[in-house]
Formats: sequence, C-alpha cells, structure tokens
Amino acid sequence: MFRTGPRNLITDVAGLRVGNAADAKLKSGVTTVICDEPAVAGVQILGGAPGTRETDLLEPHNSIYAIHAVVLSGGSAFGLDAASGVQAALRERGIGVEVGGFRVPIVPAAILFDLRNGGDKDWGRYPPYRDLGYEAAQAAAIDFALGTAGAGAGALSSGLKGGLGSASTVLDSGVTIGALAAVNPTGSVTVAGTRHFWAAPFEIGDEFGGLGYPHPMPDDARKVLLKFRDRYAAEQAETVANTTIAVIATDAVLTKAAAKRLAISAHDGFVRAIWPTHTPADGDLVFALATGKSGIELGLNDAIDLYAAAGATMARAISRGVFAATPAEGDLFPVWSSR
Repeated sequence: MFRTGPRNLITDVAGLRVGNAADAKLKSGVTTVICDEPAVAGVQILGGAPGTRETDLLEPHNSIYAIHAVVLSGGSAFGLDAASGVQAALRERGIGVEVGGFRVPIVPAAILFDLRNGGDKDWGRYPPYRDLGYEAAQAAAIDFALGTAGAGAGALSSGLKGGLGSASTVLDSGVTIGALAAVNPTGSVTVAGTRHFWAAPFEIGDEFGGLGYPHPMPDDARKVLLKFRDRYAAEQAETVANTTIAVIATDAVLTKAAAKRLAISAHDGFVRAIWPTHTPADGDLVFALATGKSGIELGLNDAIDLYAAAGATMARAISRGVFAATPAEGDLFPVWSSR
C-alpha cells in the first residue's frame, strides 16, 4: 500500500525546495525546484510541441552528471527566460559547476503555453519571466502553494482551470518519491463533464475529492474533449497550444540512466490522469531528479516498485493541481470546485 509523505509534496524528497512566483494580471508564472546539492537528473519528452532549455545535456551519454535546479514556466517560448533568473539567483550564492574560475549553475527548463488565457500579455519590450524566475528562486522553501500558483497560475485544461499540483509517496523500501506538475493539457483530467478524476484509482485518502470513478460510467466517457476545440475550431491546434510539464524526484541513489528511466515511467501518470495526452499540440515533458539522500541503492524488485510509484504519484499530482485551482477575474474556464 502506498502512503504519502508528511506534506504530500515533492519536497518530502530530502534535498529539494520549491519556489513559486506569479503575476495575477499576466495570468502566468514560474515554479522552480532548487537542489540543496547537485542532483542526478534525466528527462523524457513525449509531447509533440515541446519548449525547452538545456535538456540535451541530461541524456545519459552526455557529460553533465548533476544539476542545480529545474524550471517550469508559463509564457510559451518567452518563459524560457525564467531559467536565466533562477541561474542569476544561484550564481549570487556561489552555486554552479566551476569552469575556468567561473561558477555556472546548470538549470534546465521547460515551458507551457498560457498566452491565450485572458491575461494581459502586453509586457513591452522584454517579457517578465527572468524576473519571475529570480523571484521564484528567492522564495524556494519546503512548503509551497498548489493550484493557481507559480507555473500553474494561468494553466487551463479541457473545460476547467488547470494548476500546479504535487504529491509524494513513501515506499516499503524506505525510499520517497515526489511529483510536481504544471497542468495545462489540451485534454481533460476528469471523466467527460463529471467531477470524477481519471486518476481516481491512485488517490490516497481524499486528496482530490475522494469521489472515485462515476458509476455507471457516462456514455460519453470515451469522447475526446479538447481545450478550445469549439472556441477556435477554425484554427490549427498549435495556435492554442497546451502542455503539461513536470518533475519526478526521489531520494534513492540512481545513475543518470536510471533517472532517465524514472522520467519515462512518470509519463505513465500522464496517461492515467489526462485523456488524451501526448498529443501533437502538447509539449509534455518530465524532468527526473535523484538526490540520493536516503543512501538506498535499489535492487530490481524495489526499482520496479519505484517506477510504478512514479506513474501513480504523477497522476495524483496532476489531479491535485486541477483540484486546488482557485477562481480569478477574467478566467476563461471555471475551477473544479464549482463543477
């Protein structure tokens, strides 16, 4: 039986802190995961429209073995500036890889598309994401807000506001695994138009309502519901792009290749929580972090449990992001709690 960590947040994984920053007028924001010590990392991209920074270096065959932070941001390609703000904050603290007498913080990043969500994007010459990234890094802590916060501040799913979600799981091996997701998919996280989450079988307690699956299943449960399909039917899907971006983390000791496998496994949570997912209009991505703080190296059976928990924990984090969303002026979609 899975059980949550004490906070049911990704920061139950020792060695990690999370910071949020957002602009309510902009309806967008930034979330960063800061590693207290460099963490082994990997990445897996399965969406058809990704926006990324420094993801190639995370592949197991490349030289950089550990990183200092990851960034999730709104703003589409403009949001990639957020990583520069986080990098600046870390450099001020003397954090980074030493190269020729210089400290270079390694900060991979991914973005989601929240430009067309009712917020004021008339920011002038330069977008605000670098400053939001710096602010998020300065705010990094063990406790942080979910729902309409950070990179989830302007997120939307099919028919409901999206948001920032997180969850954690403690395994029998003593290892902790945590997930963080900025949930902005073109698909739906609930069964048809109901209040029931697709991820219901993995819910622990009533962390996203405790409703289980509807019974009987509605006749339209298999209908493909897409964000903006009716509103902008004449336009290409790419012009109203989407994307769920996430981090899966553990305190187990992993190699870089095993971190890659962890990121791959966490995508199973997307499939369990969102219908449809990994579409050509989503840039779905998972970063993986292994802090090694538990000191536990996993055998095959425990590793399989870890990878199974990665999918389940990610599905819960995605659902919690939508569950926790709060209403704001100018919203295009309602929040889950109003359904």
